[in-house]
Amino acid sequence: MMSKKKWVIKIGSALLTNDGKGLDTISIASWVDQIVTLTKQDIEVILVSSGAIAEGIKRLGWNERPDDIHKLQAAAAVGQMGLIQTYESLFAKHDMHTAQILLTHDNLTNADRYENIS
Repeated sequence: MMSKKKWVIKIGSALLTNDGKGLDTISIASWVDQIVTLTKQDIEVILVSSGAIAEGIKRLGWNERPDDIHKLQAAAAVGQMGLIQTYESLFAKHDMHTAQILLTHDNLTNADRYENIS
């Protein structure tokens, strides 16, 4: 028996945002449609998505991307909510659910933790 294909797709901020000023929902909807098409071809898709910082900057009302790591972390935390809500609502139109896994560098470098996420 042939195993199911698995694709990891990374979509960067430049493809998901309005020049770093919040999420581009039309663009994200297009990516979601393409991922749905792949799943209908029996391809398992793991989506790695950027965009949380840009969405957080917009939600926080900042005019530009900060350099301070603490402000970047705050923007990412605030923006992550909007990012996952956007994906959830767009995939729901296709009767699909989403889940998120937040990974750290340690998850990828520690053998036991890496095995757990594989």
